[in-house]
Amino acid sequence: MRMWKRFLQEEDALGTVELILIIVVLIGLVMIFKEQLRSLVTNILSKITSQSNSI
Repeated sequence: MRMWKRFLQEEDALGTVELILIIVVLIGLVMIFKEQLRSLVTNILSKITSQSNSI
């Protein structure tokens, strides 16, 4: 019974590991698609700026 309780307590750290893995994957995706993301953001901001001037 004591081993079962210890096993359940160890599972709490699994959420931390999953969160770290998700962050690592997101950082990797940003690094891979950095230029595409930069051009997309630049395009969106330029459209916002040009359309806000017409108001």
